[in-house]
Amino acid sequence: MYYIIEDTLKECCKKDIMKNEKQFVAILTQKEWSTNRDIFDMGIDIEPDTAEIHSTKAEVNYDSLTGTFSVPDRSDITGDDKKFAFALDEKGIVFIDDSGEAEKIINVIKKSKKWRMPSLERFLYDFLNCIIKDDLMIMEGYERELDDMENAILNQGIDTVSNRVNEIRDDIRDLKTHYEQLDDLAEVLEDNENNFFKKENLRYFRMFLNRLDRFRDLSSSLRDYTMQIHDLYKAQLEIKQNRIMTVLTVVTTIFTPITVLTGWYGMNFRYMPELDMRYAYPAMVIISGVVVISGLIYFKIKKWL
Repeated sequence: MYYIIEDTLKECCKKDIMKNEKQFVAILTQKEWSTNRDIFDMGIDIEPDTAEIHSTKAEVNYDSLTGTFSVPDRSDITGDDKKFAFALDEKGIVFIDDSGEAEKIINVIKKSKKWRMPSLERFLYDFLNCIIKDDLMIMEGYERELDDMENAILNQGIDTVSNRVNEIRDDIRDLKTHYEQLDDLAEVLEDNENNFFKKENLRYFRMFLNRLDRFRDLSSSLRDYTMQIHDLYKAQLEIKQNRIMTVLTVVTTIFTPITVLTGWYGMNFRYMPELDMRYAYPAMVIISGVVVISGLIYFKIKKWL
């Protein structure tokens, strides 16, 4: 796929971008890039390879900029990332993509963006923004979910919270790492070491960096919130365990005198006058009942039950 950057992205053929003086966007597979890379005439020191992508980054070559994108799938953030590479110079940018992710983002830009002052810098700004466009909604969803968890812990002490909190924390950690990598890439673009971009257009990269800062702050805040929820859950669990131990202690304390009585009269002494008394058994039952009831009343007054 080949496009010319005009007021919108205008689809064209390979020959058109060679003839046209306007900047271009191209999307090629790794195989197509290997075949056609020479026609773009980019001074590339490090060859982009979609099979060796581990992070989002950019590297300055002698007469080009190359790099890679590793974009988390927003429907499964901790799952496999969508990976593709790119190479650019002052004439335009080529995406080397076997995943289809770059084409999907460019189709969104093609349908939704119309520029008063078209440029490669503005295209890159919109491309980077499309990568993170749904993240605010995702973060707000996590925040609402954590609020519900906090209320559930305080009101019900549910036991399913801990696993979900860990899942959210893992998602936020991966997003935060992604933002940091995007930040590094945008700083390389803003640095403009090879003077590919117009100075007045570098503000687009600064705008994107400012937005990333807000997203990173929000992700850090939410990560802290997950830790607070986890600590609250542990505290409530400890309170629950303490209550159980209190009940067990009270029950043990109440029945200790009865245990002493049964142990006392379970001894095999020959002369125990109470054993021959007619009402000894009912008396022991009544005494045991009085001990239990007295213990319950005492602990109730002390608010230990």
